[in-house]
Amino acid sequence: MRMVWNTAITPFTISIPNEKLTRLQQKLALTDFPDECVDAEGWCHGSPLSDVKRLTHHWVNGFDWRAAEAKLNRFPQYTAKIEIDGFGQQEVHFIHQPSVVKDAIPLLFVHGWPGSFIEATRILPDLVQGGDSFPAFHVVAPSLIDFGFSSASKAKDFNIGQQAEALHKVMLALGYDEYIVQGGDLGYLVARFLALNYGSKHVKAHHVNNVAPAEPSADSHPELHAKIQGLQLSSTELAGLGRTEWFSKEGHGYYKKQATKPQTVGYFMADSPVGLLAWLLETLHDWVDDYQWTDDEILTWVSIYYFSRAGPAASSYIYYAMEHAEVSPFAVAQKYSEVPLGISRFPQDLILLPKQWNHTLGPVVFEKEHTKGGHFAAWENPHAIIDDLRTMFGKDGGAYSVVTGNSGYNDASQ
Repeated sequence: MRMVWNTAITPFTISIPNEKLTRLQQKLALTDFPDECVDAEGWCHGSPLSDVKRLTHHWVNGFDWRAAEAKLNRFPQYTAKIEIDGFGQQEVHFIHQPSVVKDAIPLLFVHGWPGSFIEATRILPDLVQGGDSFPAFHVVAPSLIDFGFSSASKAKDFNIGQQAEALHKVMLALGYDEYIVQGGDLGYLVARFLALNYGSKHVKAHHVNNVAPAEPSADSHPELHAKIQGLQLSSTELAGLGRTEWFSKEGHGYYKKQATKPQTVGYFMADSPVGLLAWLLETLHDWVDDYQWTDDEILTWVSIYYFSRAGPAASSYIYYAMEHAEVSPFAVAQKYSEVPLGISRFPQDLILLPKQWNHTLGPVVFEKEHTKGGHFAAWENPHAIIDDLRTMFGKDGGAYSVVTGNSGYNDASQ
């Protein structure tokens, strides 16, 4: 049954004022670039001067934000006014593309940092198709609060639980009383909170990447702990642990700063578009599996942060809230949920722990280990995510027909 809640939903079009575009050009023209160590090889020190200069030059002389804006505006977008318990009203921006298949599965796609709703645009056109050989989906892809074109929380304790509450209420407002979730990075945490807080009445299944389970112990999971004692880790699992160790030692600095002093880094993010570019560029390079970004792709991703409604600094606040919560959202997300779980692993993701640990999270009904892909799976390897969702929720999948009345198939083929 599809229920429509009494929430104000308004069509939305991205339209950055000309004054902001002019201001951006002025700031880019006044950029003072730092020097760099002549013996620093590649990206070992972070974003190389030559790459940042090249992208800055393209931002001034070649990049067309209006073209990027028009491309994004091809997708139907809206905002919804949502009341968040203890935090008042927030306005959530989202893409909503229903499938022509009446019984398509409602799918909530949740992005992370430094991504945005744009990541869903690579998978959405295929996901809304189907109904015969594979399931179709109604796709909802929001901007998290403090990101993209959603409103600013302006609250240091606005955490993963509040993000989950906001998105759950958006789904209810759209009439999706039952739905599934896909997410990675922060989206993984939000997906877990949705499953824990609103499953299984509303959240019927979740599919995630970048999973962070707890190690099973003899006390917490005695049967699983006993099972894994005699198991050898596979070569891909060992490689995954190496990647996880690299991230902890070499790729985690952004988290420490944003989780402790987000206001401090906020000044360069808000004032210096090139500073913001360099901050994000490092992750776009280091967190992918040899994905060849175009300059326009990079600048579109960065521009969404630069032009965000809450301002680029606001996207850091969630990390402070996470790190200073009474109970870490990572610990909460490690609790067991009966909501069916699907997991996709990509070799250049950031947290790749032994696969048996995933069973501490809940009933794993789908698991796929890919040979190519990194942290931004929906963007750099979209067909992997599309195929995994179609398999998990297809007729032979572990989460087939979990949403009441919405199997993803046309009536004649069910």
